[in-house]
Amino acid sequence: MIVGRLVGSIWATRKYDELSGMKLMRVEVLAGGEVGSQLICVDTISAGVGDRVIVTTGAAAYHFVRDEFQRNAPVDAVIVGIIDEDVSL
Repeated sequence: MIVGRLVGSIWATRKYDELSGMKLMRVEVLAGGEVGSQLICVDTISAGVGDRVIVTTGAAAYHFVRDEFQRNAPVDAVIVGIIDEDVSL
């Protein structure tokens, strides 16, 4: 899993049909991956720009979209949570 911050929306006038209706967001990686890099993620929870989020990638992301939306979309990253508080012990 990756911790990231939403930095903006992605708009595509033409895209794969199975992606229609999915909100695409640009996420900057804060932890759990290459810090400072950015990902394009499907937003399944209506997060907003500036939110810190939890992202899952790879097969887990694909299976989440397939099961949740009943689609066979080419998805590699999905936002699955908004971080309210980060408590480090």
